[in-house]
Amino acid sequence: MTAGITLLEHVNLRTTQLDAMVAWYDRVLGLKPGARPPFDSPGAWLYVGEVPAVHLSVVQEQGTGSEVPLRLEHFAFRAGGDPDRFERALIAAGETYRKGQVPATGTVAFNIWDPDGNHIHVDFAAPA
Repeated sequence: MTAGITLLEHVNLRTTQLDAMVAWYDRVLGLKPGARPPFDSPGAWLYVGEVPAVHLSVVQEQGTGSEVPLRLEHFAFRAGGDPDRFERALIAAGETYRKGQVPATGTVAFNIWDPDGNHIHVDFAAPA
């Protein structure tokens, strides 16, 4: 399945479940694992074409103390293609999602969540 992602510089997410996260981003959004510098800690970089858009960093636990309230609200991808096709693919994959339309712009926004519960928008241009 692919969402037709077209734009995001990158986001770095901490995770305790690297394999599940890599698989989800590939299966649901079509992001592919690729080259990553030889950091001292484990992780993965997931690519949109030639751009490493999602950086995953392995941690032993999801956050303690002052890190807990510093959770990411969401990040967004701009997508091309047919939003109805993407929605059918989400349904077929059994993914939980919310679909909305942004007032004034008409952007069709899908709200989805990765295995760690990070909130992601996949935004399609307003229907013509």
